Amino acid sequence: MRDGIDIGLLEYPGAQEAALLGLTDLFEMANRPDRPNLRVTRWRVKGDQLVPAGKSGTPSIVIIPPGKEGPVTEGVARSFAGGLRKLHAGGTTLASVCVGAFILGETGLLERRSATTHWGAADAFRIRYPSVNLDVDRLIIDDGDIITAGGMMAWTDLGLKLVDRYLGTAAMMATAGALLVDPPGREQRYYSYFIPRLNHGDAAVLGVQHRLHAEYATNAKLPDLASKSGLEERTFLRRFRKATGLTVTGYLQRFRVSKARELLQFGGDSVEEIAWSVGYADSGAFRKVFLNIVGLSPSEYRRRFQR
Repeated sequence: MRDGIDIGLLEYPGAQEAALLGLTDLFEMANRPDRPNLRVTRWRVKGDQLVPAGKSGTPSIVIIPPGKEGPVTEGVARSFAGGLRKLHAGGTTLASVCVGAFILGETGLLERRSATTHWGAADAFRIRYPSVNLDVDRLIIDDGDIITAGGMMAWTDLGLKLVDRYLGTAAMMATAGALLVDPPGREQRYYSYFIPRLNHGDAAVLGVQHRLHAEYATNAKLPDLASKSGLEERTFLRRFRKATGLTVTGYLQRFRVSKARELLQFGGDSVEEIAWSVGYADSGAFRKVFLNIVGLSPSEYRRRFQR
């Protein structure tokens, strides 16, 4: 048997079969006679151990695929945690895709480390694993021995990144070209949208949120917002951040950028006109805020996503 790298794919209840099959195909397409072979085996839980479904050596990496639904339940995640910790302690790299991060989070190995998951599951992840430095703007976070990838289809990005790691950039580019898939380099924030927290139970803050949503194109002054809430300014700022997870300025910026993205995708107004319509008198300031939040300039975003 020629030299190879063993890659494990974790099977769990609700795992996305398309990702399991797709990763298998991607690694097989990367294989060539003149380089090490990527050997894929599925791994399952047996007692407190993880065992391969077929013949396999110690895997160089075990990938936890995305789930077909929402966050993986605590019971399911916990059943795999011990086996994953043992593999990791023996030198196996662990990787997750999308909500597979909930299984990885249950191991405790992500504590005080940076990780990503699907942006739509961010709040649930933060509640369950508050000590993890979650960054859902990024599509892939590679910490060497632990890799996390964001969206449900990010298994393609992760797969290509691993081909690059184990077989080299030329192999990765050839595989990406054969699949007609962009090589790694995208960011999750290109695709994530601002979803305001509205079910936090703080009626004073909720009233201000409703005002911001209705009047985002006007100047939102802090004294006026605090007066609307019926709270003293410092109390309002503290409660607003606790309820929404953002400062007032950050909240308003994300809401305005979210509206601007819609206008860039579906309308024909210039960037300057859009900046003005969402509340920015200075189009340069708008471009800077947009780039900081989305990761693309308004013009780049329009070229990529305009319908």
